[in-house]
Amino acid sequence: MARPLSLRADRGRPAGRHHEGLILSKHLLSPLFAFVLSIVAIVLAASQASAVEAIKISRDDVALNLTGAVEIYRNQGENFQISTAPGPDGIVRRIEVEAKDKRSSGDWAVFALANTTDQQLDRLIVAPHFRLVGSGLFWPDLGSSRIASITPSEGFALDRQQSSDADVFLVTLNPGTVVTFIAELASPKLPQVYLWDPESYKDTVNSYTLFRGIVIGIAGLLALFLTILFVVKGTSMFPATAALAWAVLAYICVDFGFLNKVIEVSPGSEQIWRAGTEVALAGTFVVFLFAYLNLNRWHGHFSYGAFVWIVGLLLIAGVAIIDPAVAAGIARISFAATAITGLGLIVYLSIRGYDRAIMLVPSWAMVLIWLAGSWMTITGVLDNDIVQSALGGGLILIILLIGFTVMQHAFAGSALHQGLFSDMERQALAIAGSGDIVWDWDVLRDRVVTRPDVSIQLGLPANSLGGAARNWLPVLHADDRDTFRTTLDVVLEHRRGRVSQSFRLRGADGHYHWFSLKARPVIGSDGEVIRCVGTLVDVTEQKKSEERLLHDAVHDNLTGLPNRELFMNRLEAIISIARTEEKVRPSVFVIDIDRFKQVNDGLGISAGDTILLTIARRLHRLLKPKDSLSRFAGDQFALMLLSEEDPSRIAAVADAIKQAIKAPITFAKREIVLTASVGLITWTTAQASAEDMVKDAELAMHQAKRFGGDRIEPFRPAFRTVGTDRLQLESDLRRAIERKEFTLAYQPIVRLEDGSVAGFEALLRWDHPRRGLIPPGDFIPVAESCGLIVQLGLFAMQRAAEDLAEWQKQIGDQPLSVSVNLSSRQLIRRDLVSDVRSVIARANLKPRCFRLELTESLVMDNPEQTNHVLTKLKQLGIGLSLDDFGTGYSSLSYLTRFPFDTIKIDKSFVDDTSPKRAVLIKSMVNMAHELGLSVVAEGISDESDALELRQMGCEYVQSFMFGAPVPGDQALKLLKEQFSTGSGVTG
Repeated sequence: MARPLSLRADRGRPAGRHHEGLILSKHLLSPLFAFVLSIVAIVLAASQASAVEAIKISRDDVALNLTGAVEIYRNQGENFQISTAPGPDGIVRRIEVEAKDKRSSGDWAVFALANTTDQQLDRLIVAPHFRLVGSGLFWPDLGSSRIASITPSEGFALDRQQSSDADVFLVTLNPGTVVTFIAELASPKLPQVYLWDPESYKDTVNSYTLFRGIVIGIAGLLALFLTILFVVKGTSMFPATAALAWAVLAYICVDFGFLNKVIEVSPGSEQIWRAGTEVALAGTFVVFLFAYLNLNRWHGHFSYGAFVWIVGLLLIAGVAIIDPAVAAGIARISFAATAITGLGLIVYLSIRGYDRAIMLVPSWAMVLIWLAGSWMTITGVLDNDIVQSALGGGLILIILLIGFTVMQHAFAGSALHQGLFSDMERQALAIAGSGDIVWDWDVLRDRVVTRPDVSIQLGLPANSLGGAARNWLPVLHADDRDTFRTTLDVVLEHRRGRVSQSFRLRGADGHYHWFSLKARPVIGSDGEVIRCVGTLVDVTEQKKSEERLLHDAVHDNLTGLPNRELFMNRLEAIISIARTEEKVRPSVFVIDIDRFKQVNDGLGISAGDTILLTIARRLHRLLKPKDSLSRFAGDQFALMLLSEEDPSRIAAVADAIKQAIKAPITFAKREIVLTASVGLITWTTAQASAEDMVKDAELAMHQAKRFGGDRIEPFRPAFRTVGTDRLQLESDLRRAIERKEFTLAYQPIVRLEDGSVAGFEALLRWDHPRRGLIPPGDFIPVAESCGLIVQLGLFAMQRAAEDLAEWQKQIGDQPLSVSVNLSSRQLIRRDLVSDVRSVIARANLKPRCFRLELTESLVMDNPEQTNHVLTKLKQLGIGLSLDDFGTGYSSLSYLTRFPFDTIKIDKSFVDDTSPKRAVLIKSMVNMAHELGLSVVAEGISDESDALELRQMGCEYVQSFMFGAPVPGDQALKLLKEQFSTGSGVTG
């Protein structure tokens, strides 16, 4: 309560005169008393200076803004003294007020009102809890209770009116009175104090309530509609928009005070709710921008940036519970940063022709206008009572416009779904869908245009390859420039034809990219070429794949060294040079690792491969630029030496090779020492070809092995007599092909289900005129080493296809097949696919009746090349069988990659007597069936094995028990007997 402390002189009395009387009295009194009177005069003068100036009110005043007239006193404690405004009698009083709120911080506000009318006036003192105007960007004022109580200098205490969003006090002013009001502040800030006429205040509140209800209703309906749209469409754009709409609705509910009417909000928690909704608004704004523009399709960094941004805002949401002002400030900064960043992205993507960005331009312009208005509001530039509600309504308009933009995408493209577009539009869509670059050369203006710009793809400045066609020449590879220029000139000259060319373009990093150009000229009315339009496709990866396939075809798969074919080709080229150049004298080393099979058997195949890699690296270190190293076979290497011609130096290199291999190799904490047998030969005019030179080096190597290994043997002509039998056999082989001494024997492949013949395996037989029948194991390796295996293989395929075609003519079109074995030499030939196609065509045979068999080790010698060739063979429609399955070292993952349709289980598994035999065979059969493959078991010796295999699900068998290899006429007789007795083949 207030109590008077002292009275002052009449305000109408001149102050100067009053001071003069005091000064005169000082000369008459004692010095001490005079000093006291001086102090009193100074205090009275200070009181006069600090007296509150009263605000005059009249009956016609509806609303007065008292904010500027309020004096704030900080840190005054629980008891506050102040001089009142001069009353009607001019007297200034001193009053003291005690704090009523126990949590009082000692902050007080003072203002005075003067009723100049002759009537009693009732007014409301209103202090809003939250005001966006002047709230600030950093550590913003999020609102709170402003006034704890108001004490008048006279009259009764003020009545607090019920209000959830403002401190409202009813004051009654008697006619002609001047009342000073001391307000105890509940918070340090007092943004606004108004004096309202009660009825006008009620009307204003009702008006704002109606406006806010309409805005909240629109916001709620919009959020609900966008949520339904999300359920209908389901793409990421729609949930992001719906989330933004719900965040705006939450923000509006808190800002308009609607939340207090829905749920009970405890005093002091309004700031947490307000900060939380501002953080939610900032977070969903980021999510909407990312999802609508589909930024992850442009660059992965956008995804990382948006994720970090959103996670940061989620953490800030947690901070809102501890310090709402900090969270709200960061949220406001985030919202502004998102708007500015979005402006940059929209401009950039609009320039690139992105439809979504272009359609968002009007909405984003509204966002920026709203952001500018918000900035002016929170900084106090805009200061009126309607700006806060106007900004809330503007936010709803923005969401409404964004919703319309999203709905355009929701229902766009219906014409496309109905097929209502022209052929030209269809072609344009096809090109856009393929990702090809449109290449357009305006011949008349000599201007090349690419869409999208190929310069960007190459890392060059935009449109650097636009303009004249000659601008392409500097970036073209030197080997492609003439072809490019000539092709365009030919099209212009002949006024017809097509451009189909591959060339290389240099990127900004100096690397070349392969492109394929396919275009056609457009002829004008005068018969001249006016344009040349087509597509430009980046085929760099395809070219690299072709290069890898070509590399794998002539290089060893394990060590990457050239294989035998490439080595022989290089040696042949060097020999042709040596015939004319005296200084070129190549030396050939054939190197074979002694007893390497024991390493494989003892340590395993993987250890053997590791050791071979180590040896290859050691040998490669001995090479000079002119020399060449190759891997011929498993543990056999060949080295062509050109850098040395002196015999002593050549011998030194041979010794270095021997020592390099002999150096210990550490593997799995074991030290392995290997030795090598080396055959050596230096070219002389006596060697007619590379084949002869390598053959002599191999003879020398074999002689070194006969002497116990670990030695170097230069070639001597006497070594040829050692291999006379082999040479004679090779000579006989060549004549045997000419004399047609080779025949085919056919071993039946029988169905276990009914014992019928499903097909035959064609086996090559050689009936030597002097030696008689020679086993395939004797002459096949010789044929492979001397290159005759290709002719033998082609003979076997052609004869087998012709025999089967003849059988089918006599027995009818029955489901019968014939299988022919394929050798490594045949597999690496580029003409294999065309040979098979030719064989089938000449025999007039259905492709499904013809099969090729490959061994597992042959497949794994070069998996990539093998897969490429087998895929092309499979496209012909023939069958492919994997022979000797389980005896090699292939990976099951490779088995799924190769297009086999049959596996043949090796005889060693059937003859196995261990307890695990049945489990192993059954696993093979089940695995094959799971992969869609049929199974042939080889080497069945008795009926029990056949019955067991049939129970396991094995479909076919091939063994002497079910039929030995027989000539073609006997095979036909067998088929006639089978089909004549009615044991039809079920296929």
